[in-house]
Formats: sequence, C-alpha cells, structure tokens
Amino acid sequence: MPTELLVRPEPVRTDAEFGGLYAQVQQFYAHQMQLFDLHEAERWAATFTEDAVFSVPTLDAPVRGRAGLVANVRRNAAQQERSGEQLRHWIGMLDVRPGRDGELLTRAYALVYVTPRGGASRLLRVCVMEDVLVRVRGKWRTRHRLVTRDDLA
Repeated sequence: MPTELLVRPEPVRTDAEFGGLYAQVQQFYAHQMQLFDLHEAERWAATFTEDAVFSVPTLDAPVRGRAGLVANVRRNAAQQERSGEQLRHWIGMLDVRPGRDGELLTRAYALVYVTPRGGASRLLRVCVMEDVLVRVRGKWRTRHRLVTRDDLA
C-alpha cells in the first residue's frame, strides 16, 4: 500500500490560475523527460506515484510501481549503450483538464528522436501520451501513463 499522502489542489477558477497550473505541468514534463533521457532511473521513477502504471507499446505488459520503472530505464540505458544511439523525447501540444478529486488529465504528443553516435538525428516515433497526474506532498506525480504510437494505430 502506498505510503504517500495525496494532497488535492483547489479547483482552478481563473485564466491566470490556469496559466500558472499549465506552466507547472509543462515544467513537470520537461524535468521528467530530461531525467528519462539521461537515464536517471531512481529520480525519474520518483516523479511517479509508488503504485503508478506505465503502459507503452514497446513493452509486453504495463510496468507497475517504481521498482519496475527503475528497471525499465536501466534496460533502456543498456540497450542504447549497445546500439550507440541516444533517444530524446519531446512533449508538445499539451492539453490539461481537471479530473475527479483534484487529478489532472493530460494528453500530449510525444516525439521520440534517435541520434546514432556521430550521425544525424531523425524522428523515430510519433506518440500520444495520456496521463493522470496527482499531487503528492505538494508535487505533481504521474499515477497512470498510457502511450500509443501512430504507426501502430
């Protein structure tokens, strides 16, 4: 059972309040994706709730919990080291909507670029990322992530 205490944010009421919230969510994703691309496994996993579910089409089954998230990042790092390729994730076209009980429902496009050692970057995948974000001890955390790929639709 998760030991984290959820803190529910107040409903957003004005354009200025929504603008501040939107900026927080953008910063959250910028930080989260940089940690992922740098293979900072523990720090990246800490941006998720302890009981998070991470579902991407490159995995056979959804990853559940932080330990699984850490293992996934370490596998990615080893695979990229062997291949000599660097992946970078770009999040854009972010839509943020209020959910129930203070959750935020987000939907964004996630572009994955690959750069071979000494080579030119190219777009590898175009994805849609749908998250449920919650506040945990005053910070946004991903509770659930579903990623779909355009080429597999």
